[in-house]
Amino acid sequence: MTLTIVDRSRPATPGYFRPADEGTGLLDWNETVARFAASKNYWVSTASSSGRPHAMPVWGVWLGDRFAFSTSPESRKARNLRDNPQVAVHLESGDAVIAIEGRAEEVRDRAELLAFLDVYNPKYRWNFTVDQVVEGVFDVRPEAAFAWLGGEGEAFGGTATRWRFATQNNKNR
Repeated sequence: MTLTIVDRSRPATPGYFRPADEGTGLLDWNETVARFAASKNYWVSTASSSGRPHAMPVWGVWLGDRFAFSTSPESRKARNLRDNPQVAVHLESGDAVIAIEGRAEEVRDRAELLAFLDVYNPKYRWNFTVDQVVEGVFDVRPEAAFAWLGGEGEAFGGTATRWRFATQNNKNR
């Protein structure tokens, strides 16, 4: 499956971001996702079925068209995602911001788990086996993504970019 960008635009945040025709321009998705994939740490934000928010750091990998991470099957984030699959994932930095929003789905397919481990184990110098991750691996397929570079000034306001991807659930992002 390939991500299909249906919109690339400047987020409408008057006073913070410049209009799309000003600044250094909109960011490129391929360059942005390469930066996202290269990161070591990610923050995953979930909400319980009652709406209580929860944010925790995870390790994860970019697999073609989605972000995948593992967590304990009994963790709060895993329980939240089983009840409410809406999720936001972002990098640690507030200066080089990349955030994706989407729906998480627990991975059960052995071939997909092996593909996850083929990228995850070398990245983190780990040695998980597929039997150790039969539960607690989640895929996040982006519905929307946001990015901007630089903490202040031109880069901050002049690179802000929003992408919307073809899904059933991106109507109001």
